[in-house]
Amino acid sequence: MNPFTPSPRRSLRSVLVVLVGFVVVGFLWRSTGKSVTTVAFVEDTENTRPPKVPKAFVVASFQKDDVNWVSEHFPDWEINRYVVDNSSAQFTVPKNKGRESMVYLTYIIDYYDKLPDLMVFMHANRYQWHNDDPLYDGVPMLKNLQLPYLRSQGYANLRCVWTLGCPSEMNLEETNIDKSKTTWLAYPSAFKELFPNETLPKVVGVACCAQFSLTRSKIRERPIEDYKRYRQWLLDTPLEDHISGRVLEYSWHFIFGKEYVHCPNAKECYCNIFGFCNLECGEKGKCGERWPFPPSASLPSGWPETGWKGEVRDQKVLASLREVAVLAGNVSSVGAS
Repeated sequence: MNPFTPSPRRSLRSVLVVLVGFVVVGFLWRSTGKSVTTVAFVEDTENTRPPKVPKAFVVASFQKDDVNWVSEHFPDWEINRYVVDNSSAQFTVPKNKGRESMVYLTYIIDYYDKLPDLMVFMHANRYQWHNDDPLYDGVPMLKNLQLPYLRSQGYANLRCVWTLGCPSEMNLEETNIDKSKTTWLAYPSAFKELFPNETLPKVVGVACCAQFSLTRSKIRERPIEDYKRYRQWLLDTPLEDHISGRVLEYSWHFIFGKEYVHCPNAKECYCNIFGFCNLECGEKGKCGERWPFPPSASLPSGWPETGWKGEVRDQKVLASLREVAVLAGNVSSVGAS
């Protein structure tokens, strides 16, 4: 046998050595996250990958709240449920203070470097008068969101009706303020603490109630230090919980680049945000009974099947209420991605 011709046994051993070498190289590469010079690997880093989560809900909740409706109706969204009164929850806050503001700021701080493309910041209950819907129902409100438009805006309030907050919530030049206007009274001092390099505006106005969408790029227009400062203000302020929360409720819009008075025309807003483009709108800030003013801040037990006066309403009645409020028209596809 030619001494330079490897024996079958030696050939098999050589093949095994080569295979083991490739396995070791692959293991080292996976462990270090770096390519090895002897093999032409393509490096795959977190910074170059597209976000794994394109859209997410950030939900401010109490332990008692039932938020199963969100995952049931929106299985393609990531759901970040923050529980403000349970320190052992998967997502929680440093302190239950400032209402939903503490949740929103905590999420932004926690995920600043790995935010999804689009986020909706929202309250926990499906039915609540904050929702811009004829039955105050969060499901159709969220399903009708026009996602391409939301992405183009960076920040978008999820409420179009002007009732409560628009065209002006606070005239900050006024000196004779009723003592019951606690947020109004506290706002000038709070503004100076939160935004020390900005001039106090004359008027602040935005439709309530602190439910809005944001893009990753819009959030990152501000450094994370700003959000940490806002949250620290919440933690330190002696203001009562509902006052400090409302101070930020009437600040989110200009934190994210809008004018101090941000009250879009309701007809245009309903078309852009929800795809309802044929509404009858006799006023700049209202479109018929698209959002009927509630007689109470608390919805009746059993809502919407149980009405304000205790009357029982079947699905046919509920459907007719929606038809009267919406009218037939150009309604874009629900939640288009």
